[in-house]
Amino acid sequence: MPFPENTPTPDDLPSLSAAEIAALPVELLAILQREIDERLKRDKAAKARFDAGLAVRYATRATEERQAAGKDTGTVRFDDGDFTVVADLPKRVDWDKAQLGDVVERIRASGDDPAQYVDITIKVPERKYSAWPDGIRASFEPARTVRPGTLKVEILAQGADQ
Repeated sequence: MPFPENTPTPDDLPSLSAAEIAALPVELLAILQREIDERLKRDKAAKARFDAGLAVRYATRATEERQAAGKDTGTVRFDDGDFTVVADLPKRVDWDKAQLGDVVERIRASGDDPAQYVDITIKVPERKYSAWPDGIRASFEPARTVRPGTLKVEILAQGADQ
């Protein structure tokens, strides 16, 4: 279905209100949704490729700068022509939960409060909660709050694969 020349494009959307977008014909909404999804995929691929190129160009130099500063991770700055390159290699730390549990129990057994040393988080996966017997579920019910997530709408042409 052809649309007039003043039909909004994805580039126009930031200047339109949500009500103006909502008032567009469903056919146009479907086209805009597809175009935006395609742009996002293309832009994500471009970003990944660009970041890979930056890594090829600067990873070795950043590693050398970090070693010279006596650190394995973190941010280093160095010049490339008239530009300053800021290369950040974040620290990622993983902890063995079973071993941490043992340490927490030893701290507790010695009379200390483990909360002074570690953050203790208790989570209940919804999948497990749903599988519990009614009696167990009932005792957890007062601690449970259900909130809706974010609405996601997808517009599909009639007969399109779903």
